[in-house]
Amino acid sequence: MPTAIIDGIATHYEVAGSGPPLLMFSPGGFNATLGNWRTQGVYRRLNLLDHLTRSYTCITFDRRESGLSGGRVERIGWGDYAAQGKGLLDQLGIERAHLMGGCVGCSIVTTFAVAHPDTVAGMVLYSPAGGVRYRMTQHARLGQHLAYVAEHGLAGVVALAGAGDAPFTKDPRVGPWATVIRRDPAFAHAYAQGDPDRYGVLVTGMARLLFDRDTVPGPEPEDLLRLDIPALVVPGQDASHATSAARYLEECLPRATYWDVPVSEQTEESAPARVLEFLDAV
Repeated sequence: MPTAIIDGIATHYEVAGSGPPLLMFSPGGFNATLGNWRTQGVYRRLNLLDHLTRSYTCITFDRRESGLSGGRVERIGWGDYAAQGKGLLDQLGIERAHLMGGCVGCSIVTTFAVAHPDTVAGMVLYSPAGGVRYRMTQHARLGQHLAYVAEHGLAGVVALAGAGDAPFTKDPRVGPWATVIRRDPAFAHAYAQGDPDRYGVLVTGMARLLFDRDTVPGPEPEDLLRLDIPALVVPGQDASHATSAARYLEECLPRATYWDVPVSEQTEESAPARVLEFLDAV
């Protein structure tokens, strides 16, 4: 798997298929790895990648702080995640591409589109993460992590992360940088030496910056309303992917097409065909 260095952070990525470029922002919350397109939740049974690579050059990657990509301790916002995707396109010499996001990847796709509208040919927003319970869950996870830091210190986080392999989404105590701690001894050493008080301020600010609303986080609705980019919105239907979140994107994006099909009827026969129909038309 090739690696690109973007803003000083290693990004592991994969390019497969042929045809127009499709940059894919992985599902999986704080564990957004390229493998999730094949192994996680609804995506496991839809087999989207096998279908999409027949007509498109699919670019998948591990989001920063996930999988085999690197990371940096800083207050991360949606713009930082979008910058990783834009940097990857730049390094690949791609001036314009379709974008697809799954789950929390939808927030990054729309952030990317607001920042670089001329780069985006079309957007597929599949099962966007959002809703009241989603916001509460994310704040609770980050709160549990900070409680562990308060009791055991940052060195305690490093020890805990090294003792297991559960990601932050499964064990909130290990925090958003757990995968980088496990893979990079120099990073782990520097992390353990950090100031817990400054770290607490950073993570608290990150929680507010990333999860500030009871619908799809990301760009302000006024920015979405100004986007002149075709979008296909496909709803989810659970505590982290509220149907109301998908309806919000339909409302805010002027050129949105809403695929009004419940998750139970999104199948390998129907979903890839609908996504391809949309991409082929824009």
